[in-house]
Amino acid sequence: MIFSVLAFLFLVISLCINNRKKSLIVQSLNCLCEALYNFVISAYTGAVLGLINFIRSFIYISKDKINKVVYIFILILFESIIIINCFMTWQGFISIFPTIGSFIRTYCLWQSNMKLVRLSGITTGIFYGIYYLYYQSFFMVLGDIILIITGIYAIWVNDIRKKKVN
Repeated sequence: MIFSVLAFLFLVISLCINNRKKSLIVQSLNCLCEALYNFVISAYTGAVLGLINFIRSFIYISKDKINKVVYIFILILFESIIIINCFMTWQGFISIFPTIGSFIRTYCLWQSNMKLVRLSGITTGIFYGIYYLYYQSFFMVLGDIILIITGIYAIWVNDIRKKKVN
């Protein structure tokens, strides 16, 4: 239970941070806690994705230090690993939901645009929320609902309202 609480807190906090690097550091903590939680509840597709996403977030922190061609290759590599993981940890149709959520989030975090990072919180909340509903992990479902609301609020405050003011 503690890992689910920490995962939720780290994810919500990561959406509220405007600095990409700091957001990714907090995001990596979320991924690690979520992986541990998923192993505990035997949600293996989500568990492996959590570990993959943990590594991804750390690599994305160093975007400025990585050659652009290599950085594109890194995106393709992680997206491919996410798809392969879906097949290798297949537990039925439910395995598609965290795969789609991670696929979208991996692309959005790969970008430098914080609006996409916030938007991916909404998509992550939707796809992982369905996944955790299946596993009857109601705290994580509640967390994903709050994540969706936080993502919408963060986009409103940081992206929509700021444009109206300027």
